Amino acid sequence: MSTKPVCIVTGVGPGTGSALVRRFAQTYRVAMIARDQARLEALADEIPDTRAYPCDVTETAKLQSTVAAIAADMTAPEVLIHNAVGGAFGEVLDADPKDLELNFQINTMALLHLIQAVGPAMVEAGKGTILATGNTSAYRGSASFSAFAPSKAAQRILIEATARSLGPKGVHAAYVAIDAVIDVPWTRAVFADRPDDYFCAPADIADECFHVAHQPRSAWSSEVMIRPFGEKW
Repeated sequence: MSTKPVCIVTGVGPGTGSALVRRFAQTYRVAMIARDQARLEALADEIPDTRAYPCDVTETAKLQSTVAAIAADMTAPEVLIHNAVGGAFGEVLDADPKDLELNFQINTMALLHLIQAVGPAMVEAGKGTILATGNTSAYRGSASFSAFAPSKAAQRILIEATARSLGPKGVHAAYVAIDAVIDVPWTRAVFADRPDDYFCAPADIADECFHVAHQPRSAWSSEVMIRPFGEKW
């Protein structure tokens, strides 16, 4: 049985989520959480020291039992990365309130449930890292993101509250925001006329998350913003 520490990654999709799994699996045993069981099982077959835990993070009881199963199967995690994300377009007068409710469940409430599930063991151990991946909607409410941005802003503030509460107890909490178009097949199709360096590579995002997760205690980052060199901001 491997003695490597355990990392949980939620939102293991074909882009950033899979890249996070590949990067952290070099050092950790990675528990992968997402709804797509087939994708998770394919990754588990491909990448050593990974295990599939199919779960919809909006199903609170299932999420809690999944984290408990991970701890029983593998051991309590030293790293949690909440990468699952729900999004929707819509201006404030037209937005469906149910979209915002769902996005709060995915982006904010699931993060709270995860923190409460893994935090006590981290505090007891006196170490651990909790990361959430975000974007610029956490900092500004663009007109077309009224059913999305509030949930990301709440997510960022929840991480800040976690850092203030658990940081003095040895647990590093940080928000890694990506101000970029991430390089995945569907964004390549939408922005087909853009050069390669317009996009942010998932592997580079994963590298930065790994760096943040392993900062010395004398220099913890609580928020990091990633953007390609050519991004206008």
